[in-house]
Parts: sequence; C-alpha cells; structure tokens
Amino acid sequence: MQPMIVTKNIHKYYGDVEVLKGLDLEINKGEIVAIVGPSGAGKTTLLQILGTLDQPIKEQDFELQINNTSLKNLSDKELSQFRNEHIGFIFQFHQLLPEFTAIENVCIPGFIAKRDKKEVETRAKELLSFLGLSHRINHKPNELSGGEQQRVAVARALINNPSIILADEPSGNLDSNSAKNLHELFFKLRDEFGQTFVLVTHNEELANMADRKLTMKDGKIS
Repeated sequence: MQPMIVTKNIHKYYGDVEVLKGLDLEINKGEIVAIVGPSGAGKTTLLQILGTLDQPIKEQDFELQINNTSLKNLSDKELSQFRNEHIGFIFQFHQLLPEFTAIENVCIPGFIAKRDKKEVETRAKELLSFLGLSHRINHKPNELSGGEQQRVAVARALINNPSIILADEPSGNLDSNSAKNLHELFFKLRDEFGQTFVLVTHNEELANMADRKLTMKDGKIS
C-alpha cells in the first residue's frame, strides 16, 4: 500500500500545555481512517496540522509528508498553494458563505486556484448532481436543510480533486438519518474518486464503518 500521509514526532504546545506529544501516524492512499477520543485529546489540532492550517513545533525533529511531498520546509505561500490543490476540508458547521448560492460556494476553491471559470462551474454542477443536489444549485444556504448544506460543503471540498479529505465532526450537527447518509457518501466518494479520508468524530457508528479506527489519548495515538 502507498502511504498518503506520514507524520513522525509531531509536537504541539498551546501556552504551557503540550497538546500533541511526539505523534506518529501513517495513512495509506484510499484509506478511510476515523480518529476518536475524548475532548482535549488533540484530535482537531492533529487535523489542523495535517491540513497545514497549523504547524508543529519546529524545534523538534519531525516529519510531515503528504502525497510524497515533505511539508516541513515549505513557505506559507507554498503551503497555501499545496493546501488548495491537495486537501479538502469538511467542518461540523459547514461554513458556507450565506450570500452565495450552493454552486457559487462550491466554486470558490476552484476560483482561488485560478482554474478556468467554465471548467470549475461544470465540475461544480457534476458534483452537486452526484450528491443529489442538482435541483438546489441556485439556492442559498438558508434555503437548504442541514443535510443539504453539509453536502454542498462536501462538493466544495471535492472541487479541486484533492488527494485527501479532512473532516472534523462532519455529522455532529446533523440528525441521525442525514448523518447516516453522509457517512455512506464518504465511502461512495472514496470508491468513485479514490480519495483518502481522515475523519475526527464522536460518532461511534461512523468510526466503526471506517477502514481503521484510531484512538487519541493524551496527545498520542494509543
């Protein structure tokens, strides 16, 4: 199996509190991995570091590789470009922009990447159709149900064909039926597009569906 994510000796402090304590992790291409553990275990911090939104402590000799690229010495600009091209994010609170329609929200990362406008819009329509939202593309977030909003967020995460999808409590804000549909969708997406998924979740059902369930405790994977 080809590793998609490799981390070694990741440390992170917030003030005097050591949140990640020399964390090692390897995740294979096309794998769906669930990370579980109590609040404060460092799950979201780990996800932010994997997503290049945060940095490990530089003083420690660490490694962070994604898709055979070492991110350790990249500049902020290079990290931003890498993130836009290779990583998709799904958050608990979908973070859609309220003034834009579904399709406009989905297109934003594609426009940031300076891709052709027509190509991005075509891809956005394809994704929204795949996600069962072709009849909702011109609706704004406040006109969509919670489950529909989250599927728009999934389409936005996929618009640049990223290698990795990072999801932080993706179903935490959904009713049980919408949550189940979202969980099944992740596996459908993996089979369709071959993405690697890392899911931080308190949802035991989702965690147990994953290819692997990892438990974080006291800043390490136990």
